[in-house]
Amino acid sequence: MSTNSFFLIGALAEGMSLFKKIQPFVEATESAVYTGSAYRLRLGFPVLSKEGQDAIQGTLAHFRSSEIIVNVMDELMGFNPQDPEQSLNLRETVVVETSHGMKEVFIYFINLKKHSSQLKRIEDGDWQKSLREMPAIPQKLSEKQKNYIQRLGLSSGREIVPIDLSLYRELMNLELVIDKGRRIALTKLGQEVFRYL
Repeated sequence: MSTNSFFLIGALAEGMSLFKKIQPFVEATESAVYTGSAYRLRLGFPVLSKEGQDAIQGTLAHFRSSEIIVNVMDELMGFNPQDPEQSLNLRETVVVETSHGMKEVFIYFINLKKHSSQLKRIEDGDWQKSLREMPAIPQKLSEKQKNYIQRLGLSSGREIVPIDLSLYRELMNLELVIDKGRRIALTKLGQEVFRYL
C-alpha cells in the first residue's frame, strides 16, 4: 500500500488554501479520480462521501515522510485515530484511478454523524465547478476581514481585539463573529473559517 499518498479535494487540493501548509512535504502530485459523492459544507468547501457513483476529480499527493505527514493530515482534517466516531472526518484506504493505473491511497470522508444536516450535495461531483460558481466563505473574504479573523483566532479567550464598526457589521452579517459583551469572539462558523486561513 502507498501509505504516503493522499487523494485530496477542496481546501487541500493543489492551489487551494490548505495546500500551502502541506506543500513543503509534497514530493509529487498527479490527477486522480475517485468514485463516490461530493458535498459542500456550510463553510463552502467540498468534502467526500464514499456512497455514490460520481467520478470525483482530485489531486493525488505523494509525500516524502509518511509517518509525519499522516499526523499532519489527520490534524488538518480533524481526524483522531483514537476516537474516530467523534472526528470531523474519517481516514480510510481506497483505490483511485490515475493515468498510470489504479493506486491504493489514503482519503478523508466526511463523518456523516457530525455533519449530515449541514451538507449540500454537489451534482455530478464537480466540486471545482461548484467552487467557481459559488466560492467558499474564506475565498470571498476581503484581506481586512481575513486579518481580523486571524487576529481574533490567535487571541486568548479574554483578550480584547479592537474592531471598527463597519468591519464588525460585515462579520456579524456573515455570522462569523459574536458580541460577548465586552469583547468580540468567533462563532463556530468563524472558527471553521479561521482554520482555513
